[in-house]
Amino acid sequence: MISVFYFLVAALIGYLCGAIPFGYLYVRLVKGVDIRTVGSGRTGGTNSLRAAGLGVGLATSFSDVGKGALGIILSRWLLANQLSADLLPWALALAGVMSVIGHNWSVFMGWRGGAGTGPNVGWGTALWWPMLPIAIVVMSGMLLGIGMASVASLTMGALIAIAFFVLYVAGIPPFDASLAYIVGGLVAFVIVAWALRPNIKRLLEGNERVVGPRARRLKRKQEAQN
Repeated sequence: MISVFYFLVAALIGYLCGAIPFGYLYVRLVKGVDIRTVGSGRTGGTNSLRAAGLGVGLATSFSDVGKGALGIILSRWLLANQLSADLLPWALALAGVMSVIGHNWSVFMGWRGGAGTGPNVGWGTALWWPMLPIAIVVMSGMLLGIGMASVASLTMGALIAIAFFVLYVAGIPPFDASLAYIVGGLVAFVIVAWALRPNIKRLLEGNERVVGPRARRLKRKQEAQN
């Protein structure tokens, strides 16, 4: 029963950290508009970029990563001496997943939010720091190349789960001692994919939104044709 209480604490910490609506706050501060009325209506980095420019988009993205990491840091600090070595990874994975849920369905935003990529990268980074540079390279490369944030988010979500699986199979401590982080990565990926259902539908229909350099190239091409 006591262990259940500590798991609830981890879940609450993760959710509340994830629910902080940085994109909404930054866009409101810089542009004076409600980000939920712009573009996709989401509060993450891509829509912040759309609503208020590159600086706000980057600030939102890294803040969202930070809040996912914070959920893990606080949970580990509070629970490391309360849970056994077998249970702690599951509590941390729960905190990570709940940070994604908090971001996507924030109590502060009327149960709205983003797609969950930022906090997903964040909780993975708090457990294994190379996750951040991997995410920067992958996300930047895909956004600059194909220009579809949804594809970049889905790819990174899959890579997080794959990275934890590789660490487990390779026998790298502490990841080799539990399946918790693999399970957490898979659950978080499903949550991100669920949030991106409209984007996946548009991808299948061939009319997904594009952002960044590719969007500008397509706009110039369209203008030239007209």
